[in-house]
Amino acid sequence: MRRRLVTTYLLLACLVLLALEVPLGLVMSGRTTQALLADRLADATRFAALVAPAMRGGELEPVRAELTRYHDLYGIVVIVVDQNRRVVTHAGARPGLDTDPVVRGALAGRQVSSPTNVWPWQRSSLLVAVPVYEGGEVLGGVLTISSTERARGSMLFAWSVLGVVGLVALVGSLVAAVRLARWVLRPVLSLDTAVHEITAGDSTARVPHALGPPELRRLTTSFNEMADTVSDALERQRLFVAHASHQLRNPLTVLRLRVEGLGDMLPLAARAEHHLALEESDRLSRVLDSLLALARAEWDGRPPITVDAAELVAARVEAWRPLADQRGVALTAEVPTEPVPAEAADTALDQALDALIDNGLKFAGAGGQVTVSVEVVAGRAVVTVRDDGPGMTADQCRLATRRFWRAPNTQNVDGAGLGLSIATVLVEASGGTLTLTPREPRGLVARVRLRLHRAEITGGARV
Repeated sequence: MRRRLVTTYLLLACLVLLALEVPLGLVMSGRTTQALLADRLADATRFAALVAPAMRGGELEPVRAELTRYHDLYGIVVIVVDQNRRVVTHAGARPGLDTDPVVRGALAGRQVSSPTNVWPWQRSSLLVAVPVYEGGEVLGGVLTISSTERARGSMLFAWSVLGVVGLVALVGSLVAAVRLARWVLRPVLSLDTAVHEITAGDSTARVPHALGPPELRRLTTSFNEMADTVSDALERQRLFVAHASHQLRNPLTVLRLRVEGLGDMLPLAARAEHHLALEESDRLSRVLDSLLALARAEWDGRPPITVDAAELVAARVEAWRPLADQRGVALTAEVPTEPVPAEAADTALDQALDALIDNGLKFAGAGGQVTVSVEVVAGRAVVTVRDDGPGMTADQCRLATRRFWRAPNTQNVDGAGLGLSIATVLVEASGGTLTLTPREPRGLVARVRLRLHRAEITGGARV
């Protein structure tokens, strides 16, 4: 929008400059031509006055000397013709120009010039012819042929000055247009910034009320009211999920204990159903724990902290190694020797790694392999978890971070379907991204990208 505003302002400035400079340039050209014509007409008229008695008396020698001095001084060709258009005297070589129209006009008693206007791109000579009168009778005509080079140069210089002035005015207009567009769009930019901050998870972001014209201030007020309403609704939703999950945990624990206590009193034929009931209660308990963890992750509005992704990955791999050994999965870590400082919410990367490694171990199965690596790519700390399990399609990877979504071929796998959702919330709350992609020839690649920390710490070292 800023570009459009600047373009509009510049277009208006260009139109104003053209409306001013084009007529001014034409006026300057006309004045230069008129001054040149007036000078040549005055000279030709003076020569006509000198030539008239000489032509009547046949004594042209003094006049010829005058014309020669004039030609030697100014380089202008002067030709005197009689009524029959015969040259009676001249000064300077006659160029190969068609002078008949102007000569005929002069013999008809008129002052004639050609061309009527001089332009910088026209190199033709200026022809000026005046009649020679004697006693009211036209005896002949005086024709001057002069170069327009000086007039054209003067005109071109004037136009160049106009162009430079216009260019300076255009540059000034560009600077003013940029500043004006920035001033006009400042309220809109504030609104855009607030929208991005809210989208990034900062529900407290609002737009200052005092910015912009009345229409934008009303829009700002409406936007802030909408943001308050949406924020309150999300907060109530989160509170409901957290409270419901928390309140259901105790009754569920009591129910499980009572069902477990009934096991000894049931006949052997009912033991299998009793075992399934206990498994269902355990699964429901895990779902409630996941919901509570998800609500807490969405609540966490604390700013990110700096963590060493390499050290953290090594620690989480060591923590999960006993379970991996128990399941027969080769769990390895590929971390650089140098620290990889990344910005993340407190414990966010830990929990996200736990969810991703748990999924990797779960789907890789006995004999499988799970690799967790850390690297710096394009100014980002990238943590990647690769497994060689059955993997997912590209469409399934896109849907896998939705809450309670399960792949069709993993409906019987243990889990609440919230692990990837929680990991996504935690990573996005840290300002990062979590992506899932299929791995060739089989398996899944989960990649977490976080911002690198660039700030100096006390002592001048970098983390």
